[in-house]
Amino acid sequence: VQLVESGGGLVQAGGSLRLSCVTSGMDFSIFHMSWYRRAPGKQRDLVATITYDGATNYADFVTGRFTVSKDNVRNTVYLQMNSLKPEDTAVYYCTGRTEVAVESYVYWGQGTQVTVSS
Repeated sequence: VQLVESGGGLVQAGGSLRLSCVTSGMDFSIFHMSWYRRAPGKQRDLVATITYDGATNYADFVTGRFTVSKDNVRNTVYLQMNSLKPEDTAVYYCTGRTEVAVESYVYWGQGTQVTVSS
């Protein structure tokens, strides 16, 4: 199983970025996909989730600015980030999780750095 994030980079405050997470080796259609982030010296935070059937949920600190979506044909999940703030600077990680019978499966990507300058 592989989850590969891309799309991070350096952007000025108020700008936008779109992160992508391409998955392989897993049945993408049954996974709930999430984006997490970890800022330097801080705990990891859940940013957004899209369930296997397309329901979405967001952390309060990104609601109205970020949008999570997925493409079941490309096995890819996206995070559109608008109105970026310096406090959004972090490494962003893609995760997939599902439960089959009594087994839970959770996979993580390596992360992509997002830096927002003021």
